[in-house]
Amino acid sequence: MMLSDDILYLPVSELSRRIHARKLSPVILAESYLARSERLNPQLNAYATLTRDLALEQAHAAEKEIGAGHYRGPLHGVPYAAKDLLAAKGYPTTWGAQPYANQTFDYDAAVIERLNRAGAVLIGKAAMIELAGGMGYRFASASLTGPAKNPWNEGCWTCGSSSGSGAIVSAALAAFAIGTETWGSIICPSGFCGISGLRPTFGRVSRYGAMALAYSLDKIGPMARAAEDCGLILSAIAGHDSRDRSSLPDSEAKFEMVPSAPSPRLRVGRLTNAWKKCDPEIASAADDVFEALKKHVAAIEDAELPAGPFDEVAGVIISVEGAAAFRDLIESGKVAELADPLGRVAGYVNEQIPASDYMRAQQVREICQESINALFDTFDVIAAPTLPVAASALDTNLEKGLSFPDPVGAIGNLCGLPAISVPCGFTSQKLPIGIQFVARCGNERAVLAAASLYQHFTDWHTRRPPIS
Repeated sequence: MMLSDDILYLPVSELSRRIHARKLSPVILAESYLARSERLNPQLNAYATLTRDLALEQAHAAEKEIGAGHYRGPLHGVPYAAKDLLAAKGYPTTWGAQPYANQTFDYDAAVIERLNRAGAVLIGKAAMIELAGGMGYRFASASLTGPAKNPWNEGCWTCGSSSGSGAIVSAALAAFAIGTETWGSIICPSGFCGISGLRPTFGRVSRYGAMALAYSLDKIGPMARAAEDCGLILSAIAGHDSRDRSSLPDSEAKFEMVPSAPSPRLRVGRLTNAWKKCDPEIASAADDVFEALKKHVAAIEDAELPAGPFDEVAGVIISVEGAAAFRDLIESGKVAELADPLGRVAGYVNEQIPASDYMRAQQVREICQESINALFDTFDVIAAPTLPVAASALDTNLEKGLSFPDPVGAIGNLCGLPAISVPCGFTSQKLPIGIQFVARCGNERAVLAAASLYQHFTDWHTRRPPIS
């Protein structure tokens, strides 16, 4: 018995309720997602590996435990996918790159450990851009598994290094997925794929067992159908971990999602300088978001991001830290095995960046943190279109066709700020449009409140792509 699409597209919160009430079998749910994934993955390139045996073992265990009255919480028995830079014991963890095609680990990443404890069911490793873009890339094909295709239009890309995670959630190949972000790789695919994706505060989620790209920027977060789902997942994966030197103390790292009625007390800053140019359809959709929220929040006022060379600063830090993270790959010459032409040479260039440039970038970063903190003295969240354009064609040269200043992403990642992207409409070409909410460090509750409030009065997050 395979479950219908109507079930597989349900948000985590509803799947959880049905599993807890024993109206939905975790085994049948896992088998249904696996069957859908096996059928659709060849046309989407969303998965690097399916973990069928593990998934069924975990699903049977969940069903037995729940039947015996041992319910672990809202993720118990719920299937998910993990980006392929997270170690999963005994399974390939390829980092999306040919030099690591046969790499395995004998332990689980901290995030997978926590999801195991929550009783979630791992059904596969999500495809990704090679090395999460750590050596640079120009094309969506920069991946061991080929370009991830957008379920809304298979001629378009899913965006960012969490490319497979975006496609998996959008096409209902799993109930949720885990992505990572150094600069845009949760927010961007969430926007392109019409899903909800949360970038947590830096240090809230342990990176133990995850591929390092930029030590001072890497973050791990959930991608799902709805904002509430992201909060439930964050509750399971957040917390201090002594194995990650950047992990926040437990008092700051722990998070508990408390579902509540939409709050009208939010002060929202509408960013006027997020994008230099914005597609008119996307700008119009954002206008509609603010108009819808006006009736339900304390205030919406124009806001400006602090001015500064923050794109360049973020670029320097990623380049230097990435060259350090992949030093062995560069020095061995195996970087030549990467799929993307830029990726084969950029590491050598990045190694030449002077230490003084890196230190100056860190100094500018501190100025940025002070400036953005001042903005959050006035606003609970700031908001803007997730991206100024809709999903790009698969063959786009990204340096030419998807290259523009991104001060929201640069500042948000430099300062470790939480953010969420949720769908807010479609272009005339029927491609998703996203809106993002950003808050002060540690204030995931604000971005989740804003996004959940918006989703309470709209249904964009319930729309499905034309794929079956």
